[in-house]
Amino acid sequence: MKKFNADSLGEKVLRRFAGGTSRRGMLARVGAALVAAPVFPLLPVSRAEAAGKPDRSPETKTAFARAAQTSDDTKCNYWRYCAIDGALCTCCGGGIHTCPPGAEPSPVSWVGTCINPEDGKAYLIAYRDCCGKSFCNKCNCNGSDRETQIYTPQLNNDIIWCFGTQSMEYHCSTAVLVGAA
Repeated sequence: MKKFNADSLGEKVLRRFAGGTSRRGMLARVGAALVAAPVFPLLPVSRAEAAGKPDRSPETKTAFARAAQTSDDTKCNYWRYCAIDGALCTCCGGGIHTCPPGAEPSPVSWVGTCINPEDGKAYLIAYRDCCGKSFCNKCNCNGSDRETQIYTPQLNNDIIWCFGTQSMEYHCSTAVLVGAA
């Protein structure tokens, strides 16, 4: 019966490895690993557990979220209007999510995340312009809560979103609740 010798086994493995690789190849692999190592923290990994529950205390809320109300959808501080820009359709013959008669809803929209003060939860709101009628100069609001730069147009409210309608003439804006954020 032969005894197990770790030294001889280790020597055989290392000799086989050394015979199959070159110094330049090994240096290239080590160099590639050193260059790639700083990129690993940027990889998309789930950080849901690390993030924990969002802090919704009054100190961390935006100025709009602290003053938001849920009873009057014709006022600019209605909770769904945190990122709206323009005339409210609720003041122009339409509803919070419907265009007034004669106006056509744009097929595209911009989005915002608003906090409902009643339940303290964040909701995704899709803002859609109603087009095809002259500008309704009532209840003009400029909710720029968490507004982004123009290089992320889907989150920017400074664009007239009447793309894809028969007329590019802006009338008013709606705020459709999409779901929980």
